[in-house]
Amino acid sequence: MRHQLNRILCSTDFSDLSDQTIPYGIALAKAFGAKLFISHIIDLPFAAVDGGMPIDPGEQQDRMTAFAYKHLEPFFEGTTVSWEPWIATGNTADELMQLVHRKRIDLVISATHGRSGLKRFLLGSVAEKLMRVLPCPLLIIKAKPDGPEKIEFSLRRILVGCDFSADSDLAFQYGLGLAQEFEAELHLVHVLEPPAYPDAEAALTESRNAMRAQIREKLDRMVPEEARNWCRPIVTLREGKPDEELSRYAEINEMDLMVLGVHGHSLVEALFIGSTTDRVARRSPCPVLAVRPLPQKETVR
Repeated sequence: MRHQLNRILCSTDFSDLSDQTIPYGIALAKAFGAKLFISHIIDLPFAAVDGGMPIDPGEQQDRMTAFAYKHLEPFFEGTTVSWEPWIATGNTADELMQLVHRKRIDLVISATHGRSGLKRFLLGSVAEKLMRVLPCPLLIIKAKPDGPEKIEFSLRRILVGCDFSADSDLAFQYGLGLAQEFEAELHLVHVLEPPAYPDAEAALTESRNAMRAQIREKLDRMVPEEARNWCRPIVTLREGKPDEELSRYAEINEMDLMVLGVHGHSLVEALFIGSTTDRVARRSPCPVLAVRPLPQKETVR
């Protein structure tokens, strides 16, 4: 039931927005006794310093490593968390993937700016790219421009989006394990699509009510008996678009974390439509933990 996190990676560009990932990494590292890596990727192969001549990547990497220690040390004052900065040069998503494999990372934490529409299509999102290729879960933090200097992190209420797929089953396992770790409430939410033919709603009412009862019972049975000693599942059915309803539920009920499975999508779908997890991550009022089952050949442990 418990998914042990031994190595956690935070991705940051050292801006106030992306630095918001670090308190989450520290809190989880404390809870699991994990080592924390703070990664910064230099996107340009050459960079000028103080308006001078460009310097080589190795020298730039050394300077950024020294800056990283100075910049990050205040975050770790008063903590016993073991941490290490990791500076690299290259494509952000590619370098993070290499680091995840090299260091056998169990969880990556990344921030998103919540882009949508044409801006998202043109600029893309590192978090969305990582969501589809990482061999470990991705915790997506929606960065807030006016966020506080010190972010209080706690897990009192955890929401798991359940659609009974293999993806959502894995999300449930992670959600249940975290609920046990932090003694949090566990909210299991299933979103029903609205009827294809609204005019037939009255005729379908009885069968839909029976289906709702079956779904509620199935959700309730997902929680093992031994887990009920410390966890009382809260089962909820909503109707509408999954991304909208899950985000609305998270806001109304003040969720601290949402856990979702990642479904596979084609390139066109990924670019123009995005998955439910993509859309929820951009609009969710709380962090989103995205998990996906790995094909056998991708297994790294």
